[in-house]
Amino acid sequence: MTFWIDTHCHLDAPEFSPDRAGVRARAASAGVAHCVLPAVAVGNFGAVRQLAHEFSDSYALGIHPLCVPQAQDTDLQALDAELTLRKSDPRLVAVGEIGLDYFVPGLLQSPMRERQEFFYREQLLLARKHGLPVMLHVRRSADKLLKHLRELKPHGGWHGIGHAFNGSEQQAQEFIKLGFKLGFGGTLTFDSALQIRRLASRLPLDALVMETDAPDIPPHWLYRTAGQREDGQGQGRNEPGELPRIAGVLAQLRGLSPEALAAASTANALEAFPRLKALLPC
Repeated sequence: MTFWIDTHCHLDAPEFSPDRAGVRARAASAGVAHCVLPAVAVGNFGAVRQLAHEFSDSYALGIHPLCVPQAQDTDLQALDAELTLRKSDPRLVAVGEIGLDYFVPGLLQSPMRERQEFFYREQLLLARKHGLPVMLHVRRSADKLLKHLRELKPHGGWHGIGHAFNGSEQQAQEFIKLGFKLGFGGTLTFDSALQIRRLASRLPLDALVMETDAPDIPPHWLYRTAGQREDGQGQGRNEPGELPRIAGVLAQLRGLSPEALAAASTANALEAFPRLKALLPC
């Protein structure tokens, strides 16, 4: 059977509270064998760990750039302590979701721009200290992310994923040179997403991983425009079970069978997060 890894799924999100077990069961029935659940703040470290164990998935621990305005310096100490405490947990596979967001106006201006950068750099140092890959949030920030990755590159290089990658092809190649895979999801299902579709079609196959970012980034068949929402149509909730259909769009763009893409993206995910190898069926 063809199986997939959703390398980025916020299964702990409140949108899934009514039917979380059903969401994960539907994903499994669709062929999603494994989900990686990133934390976004100290307050949900326990939730992602608990869910990863409950559903035989895996998790990452980190402080999301959108959560930096509410974060304290002591949260970095708490992250360090949790990474130390869970170092023998095979389901802890990365530090993340961390990164920089230069899209949200409040984060683009000082002092939050510098505050984001401080948290990003400190978390890279923690990933290096604990020997873990990183899961990167990349939104209009690729060059600055790359700068710090180069400066703090560990002995042996980086492992990790540039989540929901939306930079240029040149920037993509620089992440790949540093050891990163690049995540693609629901955005590529939109005909208007020309740059994302071009990247997903042209980048080396061994650089791509699949993700949903559920419940966010819905594919086109779940998306509702602002006008439709004003008319009372609810925004469709993305789920990890949508991954095979999303991947089918990418397979078509690249002229691949879904089975070939599943095999390649799974192998790439295992390379990005080496601890996954012990968690998946042979």
